[in-house]
Amino acid sequence: MTDRPDRSHMPLTAMHWGTYRAETDGTTLQALHPFEEDVDPSNIAQGYFGVLDGPTRITAPMVRKGWLEDPEGRNRDRRGADDFVEVSWGRVESLLTDELTRVTQTYGNEAIYGGSYGWASAGRFHHAQGHLRRFLNLIGGHTTSVNTYSLAAGEVICEHVIGGFWVAAADTTDWQSIVDNSEVFVAFGGLPLRNGQISQGGTGRHRQREAMLDARRNGVEFVTVSPLRDDSVAALDAQWIAPRPSTDVAMILGLCHTLLTEGLHDQAFLDRCTVGFDRFAAYLTGAQDGTPKTAQWAAGICDIDPQVILELARKMHRKRTMISASWSLTRQDHGEQPFWAAITLASMLGQIGLPGGGFGLGYSAVNSLGLENHSLPYAAMPQGANPVQRFIPVARITDMLENPGGAFDYNGQKLTYPDTRLIWWAGGNPFHHHQDLNRLRAAWRRPDTVVVNDWCWTATAQHADIVLPCTNPLERSDISMSGRDPYIIAMEQVSAPPPLTRNDYEIFHGLATRMGLGAAFSEGRDQDGWQRHLYGESRNRARAAGVELPDYDTLRARGWHKVPVPDKPNVMFEAFRADPQAHPIPTKSGKIELWSAEIDSFGYDDCPGHVTWLEPFEWLGNGDTDALHLISNQPRTKLHSQLDHGLVSQGDRPGGLERLRLNPKDAAARGLSDGAAVEVFNSRGACLARVVLDDAVRPGVAQMATGAWFNPSRQVEGLCLNGNPNVLTEDRGTSKLAQGPIAHTCLVKLRPAQM
Repeated sequence: MTDRPDRSHMPLTAMHWGTYRAETDGTTLQALHPFEEDVDPSNIAQGYFGVLDGPTRITAPMVRKGWLEDPEGRNRDRRGADDFVEVSWGRVESLLTDELTRVTQTYGNEAIYGGSYGWASAGRFHHAQGHLRRFLNLIGGHTTSVNTYSLAAGEVICEHVIGGFWVAAADTTDWQSIVDNSEVFVAFGGLPLRNGQISQGGTGRHRQREAMLDARRNGVEFVTVSPLRDDSVAALDAQWIAPRPSTDVAMILGLCHTLLTEGLHDQAFLDRCTVGFDRFAAYLTGAQDGTPKTAQWAAGICDIDPQVILELARKMHRKRTMISASWSLTRQDHGEQPFWAAITLASMLGQIGLPGGGFGLGYSAVNSLGLENHSLPYAAMPQGANPVQRFIPVARITDMLENPGGAFDYNGQKLTYPDTRLIWWAGGNPFHHHQDLNRLRAAWRRPDTVVVNDWCWTATAQHADIVLPCTNPLERSDISMSGRDPYIIAMEQVSAPPPLTRNDYEIFHGLATRMGLGAAFSEGRDQDGWQRHLYGESRNRARAAGVELPDYDTLRARGWHKVPVPDKPNVMFEAFRADPQAHPIPTKSGKIELWSAEIDSFGYDDCPGHVTWLEPFEWLGNGDTDALHLISNQPRTKLHSQLDHGLVSQGDRPGGLERLRLNPKDAAARGLSDGAAVEVFNSRGACLARVVLDDAVRPGVAQMATGAWFNPSRQVEGLCLNGNPNVLTEDRGTSKLAQGPIAHTCLVKLRPAQM
């Protein structure tokens, strides 16, 4: 940091991938420089250059031609392949007001889907989804979504096992405790720094690499359990264990069986701090089903040496061990099981609540996990009450569109899908993050109207009927503050937006005003007034938690503030371990539930009452011999699909195609050389890619990052020309419990591309 030029006079801006000093000429952004406090800045922000204007920028309100021409049927079959017509803000507001009135009066407010999932802005005020939901709630409500694409299955299972994922995330053991106390760090799913670039709500200092290297220098031994060797930084010199994808649960059961049969488990901790171990042990030993979950049994499923499992179990018993389970493990068939398995393993070791021991759910999944900071409940834009109670699990949108009135299970409830007539998406791109995009594309044509707020022509914007041109984070002032990060950033407008664009607050305030609800939407505040209000509320909450923040004007004048680090590193469940009766965790029993009576009562065959190995519907254990397991992980050059059209992302596409990493043995078996253009395909779709040979990829596995903008071929049905792997992934729920996405349960084949 010290060798950087002093740029502290430059205005600050913040994004989910970091904080930057902006160099401008007064109106035009010239450069983005890393924030002086950031020891490991991300390069993603440089992707803005070249796309703030140009052909991908949305500069005026646009309406699909076919939608205008046919007020009855709306030419829905042309959605995604139609021309757009520029209209004035006055006309588009009139069209929207009329359509909202028609839909709500004819079908009810539940016919509006306002799930609007996405990571549009790190600012506290300019939160697209918050403004959309505030507006929709004012006009009578909407159907919404629950959970996240990142780890829906983990969120729901943790509710039953440890009282909630986000409760545990806020209590995650600090990296400093790991540096000082851990001896072994076992990372199921790895510790990918490409993910650690990101933190929802922004970050001032990227800590993950620094913390890992500090731990390694202090003697912590790292073990990476992943099909990809580089899911951990090379400098960690980690032991690499590479089981077949989707078999982590079997491996963990083998570890648990070893601990139990060799008397290495902590029965006192299990008796005092958990419930249901006897039920789980009956399954583990085979007393329940006749199959002991031995290391040899697990090794056969995982395709690894059983001795590796035996030795790792013994090492974890001997040494202070931190277990991490990546969020990616939840995005597979039966994705509830890996987190539950990791928690069960940590419980058997008995180190939960000890410095440097226990478990963490997603170290390096985002930068904020493990940060040494106070977890403060900052204020957010109030959305108001939603009069509509209906919701869907976030990843069940295609099912909702295909099956109006259809029944589904979710977390013990029997629910039905609404008859969706209008979709409104602000600040997200489901044509990136959803699975089986060809199926979504067909279902997306069923509603009467699709409205999208965005600043660039993503695939979702191209599949809309009404497109509202937004500003992006560089073009507005805001405050970046997250309760999971110690830095508060006063974001300044550092680039001038196109003249006909509006920010989301302006868009929804304008519509609310036209519908006679302007005063209710604004509550008498302008944009600066709202930022002052939200910061003031946050300051009061921080004070109540014993933390003093500067006043609003002082923050604006200085540009940033760092909340002091707590005197003592946090240890997850430390108080609970010390006295489970006085400090229960928020589960039904107040303890860690290794067997859940509630889940068991649901009677789900795809999620029993304790951790269970459930064979995936599609995996290397049951696929064709020439099939490869596709790992579609997070990209390192962008956040999901944000800035895929920018210079950083486009510069990482050899020959204009997305990278497909293969083990050299797999490439040779298929007659493929490095740099070959291929079509990656299965029964769901196909996409183009460029082969990159890499022995860091386990044989039998192909790796291709997500994030490419969906670009369906007009000549070849089901083919994405840009290389979005979600044309290949299966769209079904993890189980009846969470109904989360299962993108990582995916087999593919390869053939030469016809270029």
